[in-house]
Amino acid sequence: MRLADLVATSRAVAETSGRLDKVGHLADLLRRTPPERIETVIAFLSGSTRQGRIGIGGAALQALRDVPPADAPSLDLAEVDAAFDRVAATAGRGSAAARDALLRQLFGRATQAEQDFLARLLFGELRQGALEGVLTDAVARAAGIPAADVRRAAMLAGDLAPVAHAAMTGAPLSQFVLQPFQPVQPMLADSADDVGAAIAEMGEASFEYKLDGARIQVHKMDDEVRVYSRNLRDVTAAVPEVVAVARAMPARSIVVDGEAIALRDNGTPHPFQVTMRRFGRKLDVDRLRAELPVTPYFFDVLFVDGAPLVDDPLARRVAILGEQVTAGNLVPRLVTGDREAAAAFAARALAAGHEGVMAKAVAGTYAAGRRGSAWLKVKQARTLDLVILAAEWGSGRRTGTLSNLHLGARDPEHGGFVMLGKTFKGLTDEMLAWQTRRFLELEIGRDAHTVYVKPEVVAEIAFNEIQASPQYPGGLALRFARVKSYRSDKTAAEADTIATVRAIYDSLVS
Repeated sequence: MRLADLVATSRAVAETSGRLDKVGHLADLLRRTPPERIETVIAFLSGSTRQGRIGIGGAALQALRDVPPADAPSLDLAEVDAAFDRVAATAGRGSAAARDALLRQLFGRATQAEQDFLARLLFGELRQGALEGVLTDAVARAAGIPAADVRRAAMLAGDLAPVAHAAMTGAPLSQFVLQPFQPVQPMLADSADDVGAAIAEMGEASFEYKLDGARIQVHKMDDEVRVYSRNLRDVTAAVPEVVAVARAMPARSIVVDGEAIALRDNGTPHPFQVTMRRFGRKLDVDRLRAELPVTPYFFDVLFVDGAPLVDDPLARRVAILGEQVTAGNLVPRLVTGDREAAAAFAARALAAGHEGVMAKAVAGTYAAGRRGSAWLKVKQARTLDLVILAAEWGSGRRTGTLSNLHLGARDPEHGGFVMLGKTFKGLTDEMLAWQTRRFLELEIGRDAHTVYVKPEVVAEIAFNEIQASPQYPGGLALRFARVKSYRSDKTAAEADTIATVRAIYDSLVS
């Protein structure tokens, strides 16, 4: 398959507003894709390479813009994928120059349209509107099978690419089952204004403390334990305390969902940024464990001794969880339909230093990888998880640091991000130093005052209200926005959407 065919489809999807038409373009391409290239096509259309990050910084990518384009398309998709394999495998002294040479050779064979596609792919800025469920629906249409079956298989596989390959080659999707050491996408939550709103929607609900820790999914088989992060990265080596707790669970095999959080001596939580020190790239685990121990708290169980539980109601899953986890490692919980009791429980959570509470439907199943009303988060303050699009150089005592942040919400319908405003508030000196280093690593361009960055970094932004604003493309802006924390456990694909922002705005003005 030629790269030009994929690029043409990407452009057609970006220029199409209707969801069904987008699905049609993608399905047509998938039908024409050889089986051995399906996973690469799915990765590219999802906005990433099959290899994940391949060690290319913003400055190197910017330098590729001066490579003269080819006059006619000649690149095969297999050649592009193989080139990315070589770039990803290049390491050691002189590797930066070697990777640059490999990419310059690749870009030199690409047409202008292909260069633009590859640059945006590597920048993480592929704005084509093929994200979210559109690509899943396209796989279903191309394979002639129900979209719900594809969606469930992708949930259990943790990745659409192998599911797409199976679907397009006629292999049974029943092969994708929940099992230990194959992490599944974590279930996500919508928001509720208060516990009363949650009860009005759910009736009796299971309320639990909302901990501001690192989401973990723990898998155990006999004495072997692996711990996965929110984005399904194996972080076992970083958290031996979690491994020890999992090994003590009586089940021979089990998969549990929870949070790891660092606590102060008085039992109150450290800020999220402090907890995340335990999950850095280079760790002195023994020293950090002594200085900053983490405690796992579990709130769900997905699998026990050969039996998947994701289709069971929450009430049953919680009962089984209580048989496997000691009380000290269970998230505090209250099942009630009484607003006063729920409000008092939420007040206790806040008094203990936590963010608020979660409200969960007692009959709800575990919808991995999806955000739905079966789980609702009730926080003390309104917050959004937004992507940093750029940062402006500071002045005064902040001279020399990147300070004022450009905030963007995801736009899954059209691709890319919609800017909602700027903020320089809530930043400590430590955060300023970190973000300056990080954003310069992610730089994709600049002008006299602003550094534009690859949209990878997610920040939790607190705000007072949302107002109409003709200044920004989405017509909305945050008032009194401030940085609550950086969410290194979240990817840009998990940031809040512009639709969520509009829904909050509509609720405030109605």
